[in-house]
Amino acid sequence: MAVHSEMANPDSALPHRAPARKKPPIYARLGVQIVAGIVLGLALGFIAPKLAVEMKILGDIFLRLIKMIVAPLVFLNVVLGIAAAGDLKNVGRIGLRALIYFEVVSSIALAISMVIANVSGVGLGMRLVQSPEAAAAAHAQYGNAGSTSFEHFLLTLFPDNFIGAFASGSLLQVLVISIGFGAAVLMLNTEQRASVEHALSRMSDCFFKFVDVVMKFAPLGAFGSIAFAIGSSGMNAVISLGYLLVVMYLSLAFFVVIVLGIVLRLYGFNVFRFLRYFKDEIFLLFATASSESALPRLFEKLERLGCSRQSTGLVLPTGYAFNLDGTAVYMSLCVMFIANAYGVPLDFHQQLGLLVLMLLTSKGAATVSGGTFIVFAATVTASDLLPVEGLPILFGINRFTSQAVCICNAMGNSVAALVIAKSTGEFDESAARNEYQRVFGTAPGKTI
Repeated sequence: MAVHSEMANPDSALPHRAPARKKPPIYARLGVQIVAGIVLGLALGFIAPKLAVEMKILGDIFLRLIKMIVAPLVFLNVVLGIAAAGDLKNVGRIGLRALIYFEVVSSIALAISMVIANVSGVGLGMRLVQSPEAAAAAHAQYGNAGSTSFEHFLLTLFPDNFIGAFASGSLLQVLVISIGFGAAVLMLNTEQRASVEHALSRMSDCFFKFVDVVMKFAPLGAFGSIAFAIGSSGMNAVISLGYLLVVMYLSLAFFVVIVLGIVLRLYGFNVFRFLRYFKDEIFLLFATASSESALPRLFEKLERLGCSRQSTGLVLPTGYAFNLDGTAVYMSLCVMFIANAYGVPLDFHQQLGLLVLMLLTSKGAATVSGGTFIVFAATVTASDLLPVEGLPILFGINRFTSQAVCICNAMGNSVAALVIAKSTGEFDESAARNEYQRVFGTAPGKTI
């Protein structure tokens, strides 16, 4: 009977194989839908600019939905990361390595982009003249940004209201609350701690499902954001400051592919496969020009890629506040652009002083609504070396620069999470290989 059964069904003698997972049709993939939204937004921006401007509300709604999720998601991931670390000593070990890494990489980004700015000569052809009236008007508009002193920055770290920090969406304040709350969880007895961890873990799982729901609206958000950017500015701003944009995009690409590529290579990863793995998030970042838009998905994907919850939960939110590589590149290039455009000579010592100032002020981008540009305005105002009259000129292309800057910021922090996870023994290489096998369909070689 057994022989007859095997002959009747020869496949029964073979090892059991799980049914092949059917891939969704190409039009159902999120990345494809986002690209379609970008293309349609571009088309509408050129064909019907007035109608395209009205599409801004779609992008704004999507960004509001994302911002609604970010603060609680950061809180849950940081607290669970600290709880998973087991003790405050382990938290300090991960945090200290992360901060050292952030400062080293940010300094490299500033130095490389300052060299590129000097060699490329951005702004030299404009020959602008600063008028006292325009300077006064610009200073009145942006001068308050200069109040972002170190003391002000330090004060904004500490919230005066638990709920207020979440309501305002201040990531640095939420981070401070999360670290304190996580430390409190570690001080509970074993039974209490297990109950709290379980509840927070279930809430975290629920929020990630909520992220999946919100991401269904990403293509519409991408469409609305791109349509508004093109419809409101057209190509005039891009043409007038095109050279700066080209240099900035190339500089950011150089930093991601070469600098971060070398870092990834040292830790056994291939930069092109790494970027391909995050391609959906890159398209989303480009469309929305907001680093926060991809943060929920980065949490999820980095854990699937083998980073432990404690390393991801600690490094990624901290990096969004202290490791803004794209912002560093932007600030160096734009400082030299204003100096060259207005004929302000900056010697080596003045440029070095500006580098140190930017190393400090770039850390404030997460504390200010408006992010990179407002902090750059603070730097220009605080330096007393450059005409603040040049700020409105750069604001005209802020949308286009933000798209590349936020991609660099997000990828820089993803690399940081991976590096810290591997260097602290919080990385599962078999999980990374399995994830690459699942996504790319081929087993990775020696370099993942």
